[in-house]
Amino acid sequence: MAALFASKWSHVGRSLLGCLASNSSGVLRTSHEMTCSNYFSQQQRTFIQMRTKLKVVDNSGAKEVMCIQALKARKKGARLGDTIVVSVREAHPRGKVKKGKVCHAVVVRAAMKRGRCDGSEVKFDDNAVVLLEKGELIGTRVFGPVPHELRNTKYVKILTLADHIV
Repeated sequence: MAALFASKWSHVGRSLLGCLASNSSGVLRTSHEMTCSNYFSQQQRTFIQMRTKLKVVDNSGAKEVMCIQALKARKKGARLGDTIVVSVREAHPRGKVKKGKVCHAVVVRAAMKRGRCDGSEVKFDDNAVVLLEKGELIGTRVFGPVPHELRNTKYVKILTLADHIV
């Protein structure tokens, strides 16, 4: 039993060390190296905090924004349904919002897991927001899925404009 345990760990150690070694010979990568690189390239899902880049999913003219500050009193950052202050990093040339503008936004998709009352969890592939100006939505359409947890917030209009509610 102890020999089997040691051989398993030596196999794992060899695969990890093989992955970290440089592949200077130019040959194809082995399966151990490929699984090891997938292990190290996995992204950890965290809160939306300062300097997080987010995708804009409305037709306001902005493509990408960066979080400046989360307005909730949480210490770590913003989650699904929270309001944040953002700065526009990329925008369409003839959109309503220009590059560099600072405005508020609501988080409609978050990559971090969120538990539901029935025991299930909701998690998205990306972080996405909808832009606001003076408490009202700038855009007139919302693209992609939106979770039904936004019913509890004061932005029910996002749900009415969304294509798909998850």
